[in-house]
Amino acid sequence: MDHHHHQGMRVGVGVGMGMGLADAVAVGEAYVGAGGGEVVAREAAAQALGAVVQLHFDKTLEKKRAADAQKQELWRLFLAFFLFLALVLSAVAQSPPARLQCRHLWAPAGLLSLAHLAFYAAVAHHLRCLNGFRYQRRCHKLTLALAADRLRMLKSGGDVVAAADVEVPYQEPPESYLAKFKRSWAIHFAFLITTFAFSVAAAVAILCF
Repeated sequence: MDHHHHQGMRVGVGVGMGMGLADAVAVGEAYVGAGGGEVVAREAAAQALGAVVQLHFDKTLEKKRAADAQKQELWRLFLAFFLFLALVLSAVAQSPPARLQCRHLWAPAGLLSLAHLAFYAAVAHHLRCLNGFRYQRRCHKLTLALAADRLRMLKSGGDVVAAADVEVPYQEPPESYLAKFKRSWAIHFAFLITTFAFSVAAAVAILCF
């Protein structure tokens, strides 16, 4: 996840160019020390916060598009998997009864097992990517909201603001937010087990009865 690259992000004047508050002196005395603390010119602070807002807004849209693309891949994967199951079961059902016996169960059962294993690995990969994009999007939305609040606060401030009010640390959701991702994994795993049991049971019913 790219949120590791944003941990402890300290936003100052010219954040979009990688500049901090200390660099502001070199570009026009944007901040000065006052009573042991740093203050930032209101206009410079507004520009810095505006850059942060734009950055995380763009990142939010980017992660949403990436998550939507993963959802489409998952739907195509599910469609291909169920089409495969239908072909296997229909081939077994249409075989002449005289050529099928219970000992022939191992071939379709093994094929179904391999198909489920490959399908689970593919679903796990796409779910990991999807959940990662969703988590990152949530982080960017929280950081965006914090930066927007700081920007609104500037309207009621004076000509200078405290440097601490311009710093926007990268935000992460609470641990409870991860619970829904665990539920997603559990639901998909239960679904795979159910479809596997149904497929094998259908093959047994066709071959042995």
